Amino acid sequence: MPGKIYMIPVTLGGSSYSEVIPDYVTSITKKLRFFIVEDLRSARRFLKTLDKEFPINDCSFLEMNEHTADRNLAEFLDPVLEGNDAGIMSEAGMPGIADPGAQLIARAHLKNIKVVPLVGPSSIILALAASGLNGQNFTFNGYLPVKQTERAAKIRELERRSASGSSQIFMETPYRNQRLLEAVVQICSDHTMLCVAADLTLQSETIRTLPISEWKKNMPDLTDRLVIFVLEHNIRGSF
Repeated sequence: MPGKIYMIPVTLGGSSYSEVIPDYVTSITKKLRFFIVEDLRSARRFLKTLDKEFPINDCSFLEMNEHTADRNLAEFLDPVLEGNDAGIMSEAGMPGIADPGAQLIARAHLKNIKVVPLVGPSSIILALAASGLNGQNFTFNGYLPVKQTERAAKIRELERRSASGSSQIFMETPYRNQRLLEAVVQICSDHTMLCVAADLTLQSETIRTLPISEWKKNMPDLTDRLVIFVLEHNIRGSF
């Protein structure tokens, strides 16, 4: 019989794991010795945070990220097919959501391997839940284009999509957050609603949902912060 794949959540930053990771998840993770991870160093660091005596040297790690060739994914499942349980870990948050681990999980299902999702933080879901915007119809768009003209076109497209009542979620790297916020505020209509959810689950967490007209009056400094943006065009003109 094959083993199981546990989808192990990790923290979204420097907060204590005990504040966001349930005890039963920690207990399961400590028993595993095979891991498929997005980033080897952060995975090792997280396991040592869970348990200073965690036997890192007795574990096997396979690194899987955006550079991993599809042809190599099949061999990542070999230990599980041999009967070993394994854990899959993203660099932050939940694996399989905006994460290359989804490709491996799809292959696991085809191999009749049981996949067990474990409870933990997802910045995308937390931001949407706290935004007050449409949580029944939404799209996560990942990163927007870097080039100014392409980014502007994408922002306009997302605003048009959101006019149908579908919240549009997106993100950016910390050092480009400010430029993205400025572009959204400049391009979108004054009554379009924007949620800026920064540093979720951390001590520095801030979450605000305001019309673009209000963001124009008071632009926060998002430099070097972890931010999720949620956009929804308000066809009513006000809430």
